[in-house]
Amino acid sequence: MTRSLRGRLFIGLTAIILLAGLASAMLTYRWAFDEAIEMQDSILIQIARLAQDGSFSHLSGRTLGGVDENAQVWVLELGKFPQGSADDRQLWGFKDGLHVATRNGESMRMALGTRADGARLVVAQPTAIRDETARGMALRTLFPIAALIPCLMLVTALVIARSLRPMVRLASDLDTRRADDMTSLSLAGTPSELHPFIASINGLLKRMQLMLDQQRRFVADAAHELRSPITALSLQAENLNPVDLPEAAQARVAALKQGIHRTKHLLEQLLALARHEARSAGHGDMPVVALDQVSKEVVADLLPQSLNSGIDLGFQIVEPLAVRGEPIMLAAMIRNLVDNALRFTPYGGRIDLGVYGQDGAATLQIEDSGPGIAPDDMDRIFEPFFRGQCPEAEGTGLGLSIVKRIVDGLGGSIVLENIAGAGRSGLRVIVKLSLAPKPVPTKGANA
Repeated sequence: MTRSLRGRLFIGLTAIILLAGLASAMLTYRWAFDEAIEMQDSILIQIARLAQDGSFSHLSGRTLGGVDENAQVWVLELGKFPQGSADDRQLWGFKDGLHVATRNGESMRMALGTRADGARLVVAQPTAIRDETARGMALRTLFPIAALIPCLMLVTALVIARSLRPMVRLASDLDTRRADDMTSLSLAGTPSELHPFIASINGLLKRMQLMLDQQRRFVADAAHELRSPITALSLQAENLNPVDLPEAAQARVAALKQGIHRTKHLLEQLLALARHEARSAGHGDMPVVALDQVSKEVVADLLPQSLNSGIDLGFQIVEPLAVRGEPIMLAAMIRNLVDNALRFTPYGGRIDLGVYGQDGAATLQIEDSGPGIAPDDMDRIFEPFFRGQCPEAEGTGLGLSIVKRIVDGLGGSIVLENIAGAGRSGLRVIVKLSLAPKPVPTKGANA
């Protein structure tokens, strides 16, 4: 049995229409058949009365002309006393009026009458002809019903589709929403029967928004509270540099510093994620930011790190482009992408950036000469804390997840693809954002 509400309504209403149409057809056929028989009886009576007023002896035993040629109406003069065939003599046993009798082996409907002089006559018609005529008239009355049933089914389907259209629009609205869009559904243009359902959904969205806000605050507060002790531990570890320690202790201190550095980097990523989600939850138009300027500032900040790692970091092309977004979040997006490239590019490699317009969009492209991403990891690379097949590499697994959320929040797209070529490998990242109508330079967009 179908689980579709539309299917159930259509099947149920169609069954009602068919049953009602069938019952109406049977009643109409029976009524029309009886009416046709009564009309033919009335015609026989009228002919019999006319025959009583004049002599129809010249037509006796013949089909009456001037009537329907297929009607086969007979006028028979019986005379003033029983005579003729046995069938004719038996008619004297009937009173004047309508009767059914057999004549010459055929069932006949007869109207008997008596003139003033006592002579009797009969007007007869075969019952088979009468029934055939009545059936034809009754069947013709069924044509409107037969034409009405499919029309009603079509109208029913249209009415059901139109009635359920608000539900389809509601489902489409929910399907096209971003995962973090918790705005209430509008009741405008929806039938009153859906209002309790929409109210329940809105209540659920409010509870989910409250839960997400609490989660964001917890992450932000926890990361913020942990920064101070981590910073203190980092300072204490740095203070051990001038101390003359045994070789084994120095190795342990180095491992401690690396762990503190990774923990500090994780806290910074968590704070960046919390800031982005807090800003995304707000309303209002975002400012216009010069994407090329933000990119240059991020590259300038990371240039010393690239030099220390022996990596050639720079731009292949830079065009003045503007997009809408928070400067801090755009800087965090670019920084995470470049930092990810620096982490996996080997010594002596290179990282090339490009900022240019293409197909009506602002495009940020970053190419490195690292190993790329394993094909099995591509589908999960944007998941939080997913580090792929290189779990031993430095990183938290949050960088690309934050980038994806920022890009989605700006209504853009991001594509990662491995670079394949003769003697070449690496990863290409392409971010596309909508161009802003009026470029406005920004200042101090460092994250």
